[in-house]
Amino acid sequence: MKEREQLGSRLGFILISAGCAVGMGNVWRFPYVTGQNGGGAFVLLYLISLIMLSLAPLVMEFAVGRAGRHDIAHSFKELQSPGKKWHYVGYVQIFGNVILMLFYTTLAGWCLAYVFYMISGQLNNSSPEQIGAFFGGMLASPRTLIFWMGTTLFIGIFVCSIGLQKGVERVSKIMMIALFAFMGILVIRSLTLPNAMEGVKFYLVPDFGKLFENGFSGFIAVFYAAIGQAFFTLSLGQGGMAIFGSYINKKRRLTGESLIILSLDCLVALLAGLIIFPACFAFGVNPGEGAGLAFVTLPNIFNEMPLGQFWGAMFFIFLTMAALTTVIGVLENIYAFLMDQFGWERKKTSIILFVSLFVFSIPTTLGFNVWGGFQPLGKGTVVLDLLDFIVSNNILPLGALVTIFFCTRNFGWGWDNFIKEANTGEGIKFPTSIRFYVSYVIPLIMLFIFVYEYARRFILS
Repeated sequence: MKEREQLGSRLGFILISAGCAVGMGNVWRFPYVTGQNGGGAFVLLYLISLIMLSLAPLVMEFAVGRAGRHDIAHSFKELQSPGKKWHYVGYVQIFGNVILMLFYTTLAGWCLAYVFYMISGQLNNSSPEQIGAFFGGMLASPRTLIFWMGTTLFIGIFVCSIGLQKGVERVSKIMMIALFAFMGILVIRSLTLPNAMEGVKFYLVPDFGKLFENGFSGFIAVFYAAIGQAFFTLSLGQGGMAIFGSYINKKRRLTGESLIILSLDCLVALLAGLIIFPACFAFGVNPGEGAGLAFVTLPNIFNEMPLGQFWGAMFFIFLTMAALTTVIGVLENIYAFLMDQFGWERKKTSIILFVSLFVFSIPTTLGFNVWGGFQPLGKGTVVLDLLDFIVSNNILPLGALVTIFFCTRNFGWGWDNFIKEANTGEGIKFPTSIRFYVSYVIPLIMLFIFVYEYARRFILS
């Protein structure tokens, strides 16, 4: 039997896991969602939700992976009782990783394209209208989107093809360290802009009155947004963390490791806000402008700044690194499944994955132009929105529910087996006193997220 690959160090495990979690949800989505939901009070609700909702499922994914020594599907198969079929859900979770790559590589491609555009000066001295038209022109060009999507996919596949330690671990460590270095420089620059402290005040000083500006229903909407951001920021529910658990030894307990990874993921989101909010307030820009904040609004801000081309390039390099660490981490999960399932070598897996993911990602790029008339979830939606909905609003919450049930119910792996695995080694123990909360309260909250999102999207809208 082929020997199981292992990560080379504890630091590698922490950074590769954090890198998989850190992505555009932290850097792109978190700031504009915070801006739309009142600033500091939303951030506080997000931090509370992160600890209350995300930590336990994260520990569970790591525990399943480390005990099963495989990807999520094959780990379920190793740990389940004879005759049970938990691994079928694992197959769906792995499929969620595939769907994620079908649209995430397109988004990451936008970031990579903007690095080129900034460095080459194509956005210099452009008016806000010209930058908006430039972004719209990029989306309208199938050739452009396919090129950058393919380039992003190629980078991810190339890194994974080198191997676990020499490729995935080494590159993820370099990218994560560089990402924090870039963020630190950008935070310092943003905080030294005129009127920057007003942005910091809006961002970090809670104004609880804003939570109830639209009554109790408005508070529920903000609280839901905070819970959703906390849950989805780690992409829990599709087994992305189980694979990295399978690559580590049992020297450390999993709760302490999970707290470090969760903290790094949270830190990236908070630092992203310290880059964006001071800059927005310095130049009188609404920080809640939505998805166009990164690709239309911020380039306008950079054009107003001294050395704006340099700072713009720095920002999009940082954004690209955040996106690529997720691409590499998710691809490694798919690699591991295919190699376990079919016994393929990395080289063969690389070729098959690149060709298949490239071909099946093309509809996402065409959704912004040639197939623009196809609006699967209603007016204004595109293929990307459909794929994101399948993953974020279905596979993630339901997959997380399954993982929790598997770790807490006797008809699954069971609470005692989970606790034994999670608390093996040195470090912080997983508290057994919160068994009821983990077993029942968190699943109810996740079920609420699932039902509320369907109601909000298809009934209340």
